[in-house]
Amino acid sequence: MTLLSEGRRRLTGATTSRALQALPVAALAIDFGLLLVTGTLASVGRERLEVFPESVRVVSALGLAGPLILLGWLVTLAACGAYRSNVFGAGTDEYRRVFNASLLTAGLVGVGCYLARFPLSRGFFLLAFLVGVPALVLGRVVLRKALHRAHRQGHLLQRVVIAGSLAHIDEIASVLRRESWLGYDVIGALTPPTELSEESATGIPVLGNAEDATSVALHSRADVIFFAGGALGSAGQMRQAVWDLEHEKIQVIVAPSVTDISSDRIQVRPVGGLSLMHIDPPAALDASRWGKRAFDVIGSLLLVLAFSPLLLFVVWRIKAHDRGPVLFRQTRVGRDGAEFSCLKFRTMCVDAEARLAELHAQQGYDGGLFKMKDDPRITTPGRWLRRFSVDELPQLFNVLFGQMSLVGPRPPLPLEVAGYDGHAQRRLRVRPGMTGLWQVSGRSDLSWSEAIRLDLYYVDNWSMMQDLSILARTVGAVFSSRGAY
Repeated sequence: MTLLSEGRRRLTGATTSRALQALPVAALAIDFGLLLVTGTLASVGRERLEVFPESVRVVSALGLAGPLILLGWLVTLAACGAYRSNVFGAGTDEYRRVFNASLLTAGLVGVGCYLARFPLSRGFFLLAFLVGVPALVLGRVVLRKALHRAHRQGHLLQRVVIAGSLAHIDEIASVLRRESWLGYDVIGALTPPTELSEESATGIPVLGNAEDATSVALHSRADVIFFAGGALGSAGQMRQAVWDLEHEKIQVIVAPSVTDISSDRIQVRPVGGLSLMHIDPPAALDASRWGKRAFDVIGSLLLVLAFSPLLLFVVWRIKAHDRGPVLFRQTRVGRDGAEFSCLKFRTMCVDAEARLAELHAQQGYDGGLFKMKDDPRITTPGRWLRRFSVDELPQLFNVLFGQMSLVGPRPPLPLEVAGYDGHAQRRLRVRPGMTGLWQVSGRSDLSWSEAIRLDLYYVDNWSMMQDLSILARTVGAVFSSRGAY
């Protein structure tokens, strides 16, 4: 079956699940349950902990105030847009709305009780918001994780039609396919009248003319229309398309030709009726400043102290196995092309390098990072060292020496750097890292081009919050052992 016939079959098949429309209701139910638990814990905690000594009048007033506060909290969440369907699935807007609504609720309760001279229990107030705010945010995190898992398994998808030139259509479709957790299922494309083709280069069926976006979207039962570059000839046509779709349950998304740029670097400013997108310069220089360096030094020192018993055990285990050297030193390329000796615990037999050419021939190696599953050169202790990334702990000393960072692009080999194109050279603008986006996204399971893309994204969009997020995700990546071999 051809890609074109497959696309047409999907158009006439079962519609995509509409269960996504129940997401706001599910979020409301989760919030209601969490607030009930929060209210119970706050009431019990106030009695058990005796945070503040309170009179009988204050305690009796809690039976009225408690339910009203929790109900008002839900109303404030709804008023702040925490249940709008467009906040679920991606971005920080959902969490920000929940957090801001919770702070607003706390402020309104405090001011209201003061003005009305209502004797609200101070212990209940503190415990309710100290427990409730993190609980609500955590509930949204769990809901989002479940939604992403369903998307990756092919459930709760939104049917997408992309309008634009064929080149822009394939570019956006490749991103949507790669980021399957977004839940977008591309069912077809719309092209301008000047481009006549039955399908795009990647096999997306062309359903019609971009100027007929409304009728085609309704006929194909699309949930979302992406308007990419070259879709329509004027702003008036775009405005008319939005008007035509305003009474339909079809979401309109404008997809500019901007990829791999974090939202922190993008600002949309309305000027004279135009929504102008301002893009800040890449943050590579920020990733090399003293703040990140201080964080690396302090963090690596603390980690060396914390892991010192494990380090001593590994040294003994490697020596006891074959009496060979404990450390494996390999030349890697660091910031600005400077070479250094990258330290690892030795996980392979002592003649591993001599056997490398033979394995290259067997595996059909054609460049990039060479790794293979069930490598015959790996020793018995080396298997569990690699599985949990313990072999990389000596790189903490590379971090102390200023050759590496705790978070950054993977340190490349000189042979890899020799084959870099102009884009890949940007990886060398910052110190390489012990962990990075490449590791928390699959490590050795990633293709060479995907690993480069993630490293470039990190270099251009660095932030300290991103570093902390990657470090937190590294713990899960290590214990899951995904891509570690």
